[in-house]
Amino acid sequence: MNEIKKLIFVYNADSGLFSTVTDFAHKIVSPETYSCNLCKITYGNMTMKSSWKDYLGSLNYEQEFLHRNEFQIRYPEFKEYDLPAIFARMQDEIKLLVSAEEINSVHDIEGLKDKLNKKLNS
Repeated sequence: MNEIKKLIFVYNADSGLFSTVTDFAHKIVSPETYSCNLCKITYGNMTMKSSWKDYLGSLNYEQEFLHRNEFQIRYPEFKEYDLPAIFARMQDEIKLLVSAEEINSVHDIEGLKDKLNKKLNS
């Protein structure tokens, strides 16, 4: 099997000051309609939650975090994938590891960790 070299976490939100401010307001005013469950689960209003940060630190994989617009520029061949998502960079390919549907089905960090751990251990 191809060994994982890097985990690529892709948020369903764009980078940039305007997007950041808009997302911040959206998460507070109408969190139930916020479109990035990966953001909602792993971030507080401003920073990454410490339990998620600690979990990521325990993983023995290089990690990359990209917003939707950054991901589409860097990896245009994956432009049609639903986001948020977690991809795995292997030696010679990138593959979807945790889909948007799977991320959107969890409600907390423990559920997300469980999904990711199952994929990493399969």
